[in-house]
Amino acid sequence: MSGDRQQAAASVTRRCALGGLAAAPLVGGLPHIARALAAQTLKFWHVYAPGGGEARQSKWFEDMVASWNASHEPKVELVYVPHDAYIGATLLPSAFAAGAGPDLFLISAGDFLRYYNDGVLLELTPFMDQAARDDFFPGVVASQMVNNRLYGLPLEVAPMAMFYSVEAFDKAGLSEKDIPRTWDELLTLANKLTTPERFGVLFETMPGHYQNFSWYPWLWQGGGEIVSRDGKSAFNSPAAVQALKFWRDAINSGAAARRPRGGGGWDSVRNIGSGYCAMQNIGAWAISQLREGAPKFKYGVFKLPAPPGGKAVTIAGGWAFAANARGANPKAAGEFCAWALGAMKPDSVARGVDWCAKASSAMPPRKSVLAAGKSAFASGLLKVFAEQIYPRARAEPRLPPPVNKAISDAIQSCQLGGVDPQDAAAAASREIDGFLAGYRGAPIL
Repeated sequence: MSGDRQQAAASVTRRCALGGLAAAPLVGGLPHIARALAAQTLKFWHVYAPGGGEARQSKWFEDMVASWNASHEPKVELVYVPHDAYIGATLLPSAFAAGAGPDLFLISAGDFLRYYNDGVLLELTPFMDQAARDDFFPGVVASQMVNNRLYGLPLEVAPMAMFYSVEAFDKAGLSEKDIPRTWDELLTLANKLTTPERFGVLFETMPGHYQNFSWYPWLWQGGGEIVSRDGKSAFNSPAAVQALKFWRDAINSGAAARRPRGGGGWDSVRNIGSGYCAMQNIGAWAISQLREGAPKFKYGVFKLPAPPGGKAVTIAGGWAFAANARGANPKAAGEFCAWALGAMKPDSVARGVDWCAKASSAMPPRKSVLAAGKSAFASGLLKVFAEQIYPRARAEPRLPPPVNKAISDAIQSCQLGGVDPQDAAAAASREIDGFLAGYRGAPIL
């Protein structure tokens, strides 16, 4: 285990000790003790640090749990897991494998099949009425469904875009008229913005789920796909090759950073907000990050440029609430998810507005939330996302872990390893086909 992961695991273990788990490790060893304690409270793993850089988001979670605990049994207890450990490590899968997984947790569409195929996810449909189910936008909720049954409740929809530093543009004699519309224009601009103290652009270079997520739009813009309709790999394509080459060329030109600062490419404050880069490929959540972590930083947003003959496409991801089907009290966990995010009651709708427009910065996953908070999405950068970026978004694909790994290896080998993009795409495609030949899980979307 690396030093970073050891530190992350230690942080989680310390947090659990406060909730009475000091005698049992987080994973392995004594899962029966964890289950016994879970009967007293529902453990909810999340990534928003108490008193951290995103205090509004942490408070939103705390207020939500306090509201539940004031009138419900069993109680819910928040357990903070560092973001990079949550999305980039094996902490959560290992916990479930040991029978000590949380009762409630955050899930992304990209990891849905890992947990659904392992029987971890509780069906949430029975806890919701039809009006609430119909209130979710179909394209948003599709990745959390199997056979028209719902297993995750989306909290948000977060499209990817390009953020740029106004100061960096000004010093380089650039303005909004210079915003790039093509990949070539983006790399040319990135080179102009590169100085001895600052990179022109930043794409995620740390391998894992988030890197894949942020790379998919560049594949789609050229008409590429991951899996074809007949269930076979579609990865060995000109679109995949040019997208791999584009990210490689950005690094090789010297305009793109080989390593992000902070937690990774999802961290705006420590990257574009600190002056480490002039442009950053990141999602709508960066608005709330910069609002709290770099309030004086001035920036703009533009849609992802397209390749020659391509089209402007982005990706929309975001967290969803999920419940552990094997927990000590699945029924209560399912009721909590529906109460929090999947009810038509005013407090549930207001909770969605408060998250998307105030605590965080994201597009609403529900029609009622969009209607109730429409004024927040009619001005500022949220308006840019709502009108210019979100309409071009595709849902985050849900893929089994071996397919995610094959794509990650291809990106890494080209971006930082010097492998030819054509060879990388072909190798990844062979791995994907080899896995798909024996795949028997839920449909890949």
